[in-house]
Amino acid sequence: MTDSVPPTPPLFEPQIPLPEREENFFRSPFLAFGFLRVGLFLLLANVIGYAVQRLSSFFAGHEVSPVSPRRLVAVELALFAGAFSAAWIMSLLEKRPFGDYGLPRSKAFGKLFWLGVLFGLAEISVVVGAMAALGAYHFGSVALGGGQVVRWLLFWAAFFLLVGLYEEFAFRGYVQFTLSQALGFWPAALVLSVAFGIVHIFNLGETFAGIGGIVLTGLFWCFTLRRTGSLWFAVGMHASFDFGETFLYSVPDSGAIFPGHLSSAILAGPAWITGGTAGPEGSFFDFLTLLLCFYAVHRWFLGAAPQGADPGAPVVMPSAD
Repeated sequence: MTDSVPPTPPLFEPQIPLPEREENFFRSPFLAFGFLRVGLFLLLANVIGYAVQRLSSFFAGHEVSPVSPRRLVAVELALFAGAFSAAWIMSLLEKRPFGDYGLPRSKAFGKLFWLGVLFGLAEISVVVGAMAALGAYHFGSVALGGGQVVRWLLFWAAFFLLVGLYEEFAFRGYVQFTLSQALGFWPAALVLSVAFGIVHIFNLGETFAGIGGIVLTGLFWCFTLRRTGSLWFAVGMHASFDFGETFLYSVPDSGAIFPGHLSSAILAGPAWITGGTAGPEGSFFDFLTLLLCFYAVHRWFLGAAPQGADPGAPVVMPSAD
């Protein structure tokens, strides 16, 4: 009787098949499904926003002026609630963390946000400074008393933070994330930046140059999303730029002049310098400053971090220069 020979162990361990990624309507990368999900998001956002706006009408009272502070807050709160609530519902349906859509909670109001604030203030200051150097901008006299200065400063800071959160998330949050899966990041960014410009056409005083500046700004904020992995930089920059236009330098913001501005500022000169009725967003100097911002962000954030790839820890590599 011969001894039994133990079986020879295999050269390679058998591989356990990994579970296939769940693919369904809510996670499919197909373009048609992506557009349908965006449509569902917009439907939810509008329905919820309309309901909130009806409720907030009690706060706005009988104000009919589109630049009334109460009306502005009521409308912006409704839009904000609609967009964020709709995205939260979509995150449940898609089984994704809400932070995948560009605003990870771990990065809220952190370094990226405050860096964006500095960029926004620097941008509007450079543009207005260039106009002042050419005699096209005059600060004028202070239009507010001491107590009013503080109240309006706090109001506009809070209001434009709300604007930055809503507009960045509405145009570069859920919709950008979803369309990027089907179209690619930059085709989606181009489509949404053009849409960002188009919605401003209805502003009184807006111009074609102003719309062009808004489209370029939208592309820049998409670029910061691509490089930082989140929208927090863009939110901070958006809020501080609008604050600088409306309150600090008291110039038109996307064609609108709001109450509660710091001074009786005057813009006088050719439209290519002042931006005309659109304000600094339509100025040649704003286009030039935005190009410098592109370069600065390109040099500072060397590693691209696509939206949603790793929202908790975006790849951010400061330049050694």
